[in-house]
Amino acid sequence: MRERRAAREQGARTVVKVGSSSLTTAAGGLDAERLDALVDALAAARAGGEHLVLVSSGAIAAALAPLGLAARPGDLAHQQAAASVGQGLLIARYTASFARYGIRVGQVLLTGEDMAQAGRYDNARRTLDALLALGVLPVVNENDTVATDEIRFGDNDRLAALVAGLVRADRLVLLSDVDGVYDADPRLPGSRRIAEVRTGRELDGLDVSFPGSGLGSGGMATKIAAARTATEAGITVRVTAASRVADALADRPCGTLFHARDTRPSGDFGHAPTAGSAEFIGMVEEVTGRTGITLSDHFHDIGGTSLHAMRICARLRKETGIPFLPQDLFESASLAEFLAGRGQRADGLTGDARHAA
Repeated sequence: MRERRAAREQGARTVVKVGSSSLTTAAGGLDAERLDALVDALAAARAGGEHLVLVSSGAIAAALAPLGLAARPGDLAHQQAAASVGQGLLIARYTASFARYGIRVGQVLLTGEDMAQAGRYDNARRTLDALLALGVLPVVNENDTVATDEIRFGDNDRLAALVAGLVRADRLVLLSDVDGVYDADPRLPGSRRIAEVRTGRELDGLDVSFPGSGLGSGGMATKIAAARTATEAGITVRVTAASRVADALADRPCGTLFHARDTRPSGDFGHAPTAGSAEFIGMVEEVTGRTGITLSDHFHDIGGTSLHAMRICARLRKETGIPFLPQDLFESASLAEFLAGRGQRADGLTGDARHAA
């Protein structure tokens, strides 16, 4: 972990997610010019010391024209067949484009189970950490060739938020064909872009049900949900157009900026309560009660550890003063098991001490 800590001191970790509509033509197939423009911006950020992970959609859309398909298939079998063809085309194009800058890429394909089961989650984290330590830029996508409805992420916006938590990113950039979150359909006159979201109240009553491009599976609603997930874990999120990626990576004003939730302890605790003590269990019950989760709920049965653990840990860090990370919970099947003994190792450790452990 010392090597990883040293790497983080040299530059921020950023996860960038790009959607299908930003990489492909309307008829299907990769748009080389737009993909190269994205790579140009990412390579410039890397040259400035940024540690990047790219979550890229586009596999299915990339295969439409080569397979002679007029539109995205509606059935799972043909979606998976298209993904099998398109994923190879997508990673080959990224490999060639990044090679212009001497940057190696590594393909990482994930399913929902990789983020929901403790051992597989830890394995994915180790792989991504190793790739970054080796100077490789990971290109992540959902493994659509084997994913089923029961284990799908559903969209790569959610996947990107979970990957940002997985690699302990500092920020997440969600690229779209729309320059940010609007208070109405941005195609309508009078619609207004929301520049910043600090508390979430800025989005009260917002209607984001307007249709997207049809090439991908996400939309503005999924980006807002992903932003909320990431900000709960203390990660800053920016939603903007793919054409503004250079501005987003340089922190120039563009799109919609979601401020990270403050995950620092909200009070002076003097000392962290002992994991497993009545005081600590009471704190945990109060925090998790607001998420609708009880101590006895099995993580896998409530929809996967990653999403829930990110939210729980953010609240625990803020309200108990103990620097929990999602991995602390993933080693147990439930909060009850965690509190019964495995949480003891978190006592008294600061965030820096945990990174160095």
